[in-house]
Amino acid sequence: MLELSGIGRRYTVDGSEVTALADVTLDFPPGSFTTVVGRSGCGKTTLLRILAGLEPQSEGTIRRGSEGTPRIGVVFQEARLMPWLDVRRNVGFGLRGRLSAGAMEKRCDEALALVGLDAFSGAMPGQLSGGMAQRVAIARALVLEPQLLLLDEPFAALDAFTRRAMQNELVAIWQRRRPTIVFVTHDVEEAVLLGEQVLEMHAGRVVGHQALNLPHPRDPTAAETNLHRRRILARLMAAPRPSRPNRPETLPEPAP
Repeated sequence: MLELSGIGRRYTVDGSEVTALADVTLDFPPGSFTTVVGRSGCGKTTLLRILAGLEPQSEGTIRRGSEGTPRIGVVFQEARLMPWLDVRRNVGFGLRGRLSAGAMEKRCDEALALVGLDAFSGAMPGQLSGGMAQRVAIARALVLEPQLLLLDEPFAALDAFTRRAMQNELVAIWQRRRPTIVFVTHDVEEAVLLGEQVLEMHAGRVVGHQALNLPHPRDPTAAETNLHRRRILARLMAAPRPSRPNRPETLPEPAP
């Protein structure tokens, strides 16, 4: 169980305090698939970075259960592959010094097979399409056998066909491995197609929570899928845009 209680994140920009997150209280059950959706700048990525341990919270607590900090895998919007390493060595980079050569080879083989790239283990990043590069990034996260898999808009730059294929592939991997997944997106349809629960964020706060008891794979044209999408989109569209992004109204405007 991953539990967040009263999480906030504040920082200073040009002498004024900006609130990126405020009073975020959430539960992520083990093996769940949660999508987080909202406008750009609503705090989605900040939340993910805090979960990943890449950024500290300003207040609140994170409870990770009795086993302590889980093994975490992170996938970003860009694949961020090392261009001087082939696919296999990119995937196994995080395992260096932690496993024997034979165990590392076996783990890399399994991760590449999961994303359908076992035939491309010797390819260089410059030889890969965008979709293939993102598969390598996912394999690099999976090779760590994460209990918590965090994805920050990983398919945003892909064409519609590749994106749909990657969405289906991610769901299939989740169903086989059952890590706890938190997937950030600004695409409401993607959030509905993937998540068991959808968290709606606005101005640094979680403003909605929608449980989706729909089987996978999900049809984007199905009536029930469209109903959830329209409801979530309507709520997010109705939320007023902050005049100053997440900035407390009691603070003065910065001097010109």
